Amino acid sequence: MYSEFSKGIFKENPIFIILLGLCPALAVSTQVVNALGMGAGVIFVLLGSEIFISLLKDFIPERIRIPSFIVIIASFVTVVDLVMQAYAPSLSRNLGVFVQLIVVNCIILGRAEAFASKRKLAESLLDALGMGVGFTLALLLISAIREILGSGTITLLAVGRFDGVILIPGLSSQPARVLALAPGALLVIGFLKALFNWLGMRKASRTVWKLEKMSAAGAPATGAPAGAGGAS
Repeated sequence: MYSEFSKGIFKENPIFIILLGLCPALAVSTQVVNALGMGAGVIFVLLGSEIFISLLKDFIPERIRIPSFIVIIASFVTVVDLVMQAYAPSLSRNLGVFVQLIVVNCIILGRAEAFASKRKLAESLLDALGMGVGFTLALLLISAIREILGSGTITLLAVGRFDGVILIPGLSSQPARVLALAPGALLVIGFLKALFNWLGMRKASRTVWKLEKMSAAGAPATGAPAGAGGAS
């Protein structure tokens, strides 16, 4: 069961591995607080939609399957949008239309169609959590790099006298502004994707090397009788 949760973080990360949900990753990753808000919204919608779809999959007619999924997803997106407008208006303004666009996010509809509509409730719950956490962590990584290097700040939710902005010494006065702009999102995602591809290839090569070493270590034992027979 753990594999259903962990795959969304590592093996099938929505942004870095299967490349879904790139639109919000590019658009709202200018600040860490935006990534937190979008990630929380996606996790809530994923959980709600996958749970309901898994419970109702046997009652939804095949011919209206996709429209039914969209209605369920849109209901949870509406809840997220209204809650943000009521309790985090500044965050709602920052995210703008991308909150409503969660309805057509490929991650949400893709998991509903490919997983929740075919699996049991427990598996769908773990899948939703894993995919949501994986998306949130990826978004946090992208936004942290872009904001720290591109603006020299880390923006969090304001609490009490804390204004929510942490200045990074040295970078706040001379940031790399291009990373805070739209091209910066493409650059950061591209370099991170290349990094994770390289790490995956390195891990695979190490596995192959270990297998070859084990095979070579076992070769003398299996080849000894043949060599002895040849010598005699």
